[in-house]
Order: sequence, then C-alpha cells, then structure tokens
Amino acid sequence: MSLTRRTLLRSAAVAVPVAALPTLSATASPIATRPTVARESASIARLAEKIEAGMAKYAIPGVGLGLWYRGREYTRGFGITNVDQPSPVTADTVFRIGSTTKTFTATAIMRLAERGRISLDRPVRAYLPDFRTQDPAVSARVTVRQLLNHTAGWQGDYFEDTGDEADALERYVADMTKVPQLTPLGRVFSYNNAAIGVAGRILEVVTGKPYETAVRELLIDPLGLRHSRFFRSELGGFSVAASHNIVDGKPVVEPSFDRVPRGLHAAGGLISSARDQLRYARFQLGHPGLPRLLGDRTRVAMQSNPGPGGTLFVELNGVGVSWMLRPTAEGPTVVQHGGDWSGQHSGFLMVPKRDFAITLLTNSESGPALVAELFADDWALREFAGVSNLPAVPRELPARRLAEYEGSYVSQQIGFDGEPSEFGLELKADDGELLASLDGQPALRLPFYRKDYVLALTPAGEPTHTRASFVRGTDGKVAWLRYGGRLFRHHPAGTARTAARTAARPTTTLRPWLL
Repeated sequence: MSLTRRTLLRSAAVAVPVAALPTLSATASPIATRPTVARESASIARLAEKIEAGMAKYAIPGVGLGLWYRGREYTRGFGITNVDQPSPVTADTVFRIGSTTKTFTATAIMRLAERGRISLDRPVRAYLPDFRTQDPAVSARVTVRQLLNHTAGWQGDYFEDTGDEADALERYVADMTKVPQLTPLGRVFSYNNAAIGVAGRILEVVTGKPYETAVRELLIDPLGLRHSRFFRSELGGFSVAASHNIVDGKPVVEPSFDRVPRGLHAAGGLISSARDQLRYARFQLGHPGLPRLLGDRTRVAMQSNPGPGGTLFVELNGVGVSWMLRPTAEGPTVVQHGGDWSGQHSGFLMVPKRDFAITLLTNSESGPALVAELFADDWALREFAGVSNLPAVPRELPARRLAEYEGSYVSQQIGFDGEPSEFGLELKADDGELLASLDGQPALRLPFYRKDYVLALTPAGEPTHTRASFVRGTDGKVAWLRYGGRLFRHHPAGTARTAARTAARPTTTLRPWLL
C-alpha cells in the first residue's frame, strides 16, 4: 500500500450510495447440509451474507473467497469479473494479490535456507556485495532477516519503475542509494516494500534466475498452484478479474490499474485465485497431503520470533519471516498478510492453533472497506476461530496530555518516476481526542485507548477498523505517527514545517497500494 491524500481520505470515508451492479449467480463449492455440519454451514451462510452486503454497500463487482474451517475447504465466487463484459467470478478467477506476494518471496528464501544456500542472519552484502542505501553503516550491517521483518529502517515506499526487462529488479535495487534512512537498524517496525525487493534480488543472485522463475520453481509449481502467475501474458484461458475504479459511486473498469512495474514483483506482483490462495494457506498450516516443501520447524519459525511490534491497521506483536503476527485477547496468534494494488484488494489470515484460514479477493478500489470488516474487525475471527482483537476502549484525554502529540506529520515516498514526494496530516486536540486534517479538511478522529495507541475513526466518529500508534525517539519525545505501517515524521506545533509545507513536490496522483 502507498498512502496518499486520496487513499487516506478513502479509508476514512463513509460509503456512499451506489448504483445497482449487474449480477450473475454466485458459484460455489458444494456445502454439505447433513446435521453434522449444520453449524458450520450456518456460519458460512452468515459470511456469504456479509460479503454480499459489503459488495452492495461498497460497489465491489466481484469477490473470490477461500475458507478452511473445521477440516473442510470452502471456495466460492461472488458477482462478476467486469462490469463492461460480465462473467461470473469463480474460485479459479484470478486477481492481483498485492503484498501477500511478500510471503511467497520469504517462503522461497526459506527453502534455500534449509538447503544452506541462504542464512537469515548473514548480512545482505554476503549475497549482494555492492548493495547500498543512503546510510553506509546500515548498508553494511543489514541482514536478510531484517529485510523480511520490516526493521531495516529505511523509507519503505520506493516504487521506481525500472522497466519490464529481466534486469528490472537488479536496477531497482541498484537505485536504492536515493532511499533515506528513517530509524535505527533493527529498532522500529515500519512497513518496507523496498526491503522485500532486496530480498527478491537475493533470490535472483543465489539461484541465477529471474525472480519470477525462481519463485515458480521453488514454490508455485511444486505446490500445484495452477492459477498463480506473475505476468498478464500468462493468463490466456483464465477467468480474470478486471480492476475497477469508483466514479460517482459506481465501479468503472480502469485498464491503467493493470500495470505493475516488474521491479516491484517481489513486493506485490503475484496474480492468483481464491482456490490457489487457500491451498497455499493449508500448506502454511502444515496440512498433510500437500507437498512437503518446508520442514515443520522452518514453517513454524516463519510464524514465530517477531521483531519489534506496532500497528499495521491492527496491533502486531511484530513480524516473523514476512508474516504479520497479531495478538488476540484469547491467546492464539493470528498469522496474516493481505495485499493491495490499485483496483485489486485482498485479505489473508490464518489462526494455526484453531486450524483456520480465510482469504478474500476483490476487484474494486473500494475493496479495502470490505477487507477491513473481515480481516481487521473481530467478526470473522469470532465466528470461525473463537478469538478477537485485544480490547481497545477509547477514552478522552485532557488537552495537556494531548499537547505533545499535536503538530504536523509528514510521510514520504518515491514514485514510479523515481522522484520523491510527500504529504502530511495536521493533528490538533479536539474534545479529548486528536483531529487529523488533510489539506485543511478533517480526515480522521484519533481517540487514545492506551499510551501512544489510537483508534482511527471517520470525522463523524464511525469505525474504520484501523489502529495506529505513535513512536518515540531516543529522547522520549513523540517522533513519528505510524499509520498503515508507515512512519509520518512529527513536526511539533509552531515549528517551521507545520501543515506539511515542504520543498518536495506533493503527492497528488493515485499511487498503488502494496500491503
């Protein structure tokens, strides 16, 4: 995900009424109705109703669902692939899965780690001797593990388009000298697309093959993921979900959303189906009957020993080997990712101790609203796994307590053209909460529920199912707002850089989401 003015405002907006969508009958795997499975069938029916209601509310033409629940696999398509040329979504319809691709990159690396060809705790330069970012000390010391647990500390939203040739990822990594260091190495969780790009380049060098070939040979093909590809040219004969923008409350096919620069494939380029994603989830859960591509110890290690924690829409204990590790009030850990690209948004989570997994793929710019309802909120976790988020009861704070958080917060990224841009939020105390404004307009309300942790609400106070947190510097003062996993640098009220007035050009166009 790349946060911009547009994406942030969209995340805070209440859904607007939408026009009726063309409809076709949903397709589904058979759901048994014997008394022994009546209970799970009722839960699945409630899930289907929630998905259909969300599709209508948020103008989402098509959804692919995969669910593993009580030892059974359920896959289903809802709606249509394309509002201009409607055909039914099925369990094999392919969507771009965005940043869940990162877990494929990491799993391929772990296959090589088991063979002794990569060590997570060796420096990146053991594999890429010429690797450099802006901070020479970090370039020399950063390890493969720190790439994969998002603690490298440099700016993560680096989206330069380096072309579509086989050397695209090599060129992308070579240009990382323009990426600034934000926090000390290994100290702070900050979502980092660029770091996963470096991990993908390590795969290329160690295997001697292009990233896409390496991942197909190490993971996709051996696992039998028959509808998972990186290039649109490989989709002949597939049912393909078109990307849709939202214009005047209606979904409109937007072909320009289809392009993903090849240098970003390791961070978010995979195209896949609900059926394939559920098979991948079952592999990650260690189910028998699937190819044994990783030893159990390695697989579990990917879902353990997190780095520093924080927030990325939900609270996190931290990140293991690419997997976001989310605490619950009841104890079992939620292992999750999910992914976003313009017009294609998805969720993916597992609760290993409950043998539960769910994945959802959408083909609309409004997809994040439904994904948030099912993957950040408690409903699906409670219904199917009996767990819930850590409690978060908002409370009012006096103005004197809020004063240290007031000021401007500025986020940066490097766009497709390789040039930097930035935008900011202005935070002020308001009725015991913080009010975040964007370009002078209210964007979010941020009530605290514990020290340095806030809920993100719409300006009207309605939930967005999002949590955010503040990060303090070594001096103990508020240094950053972490929203969507990204760091917004704090400029206290009254300083020269209030209201995000900066020398860099502002972000005004839509950038891709990668999450």
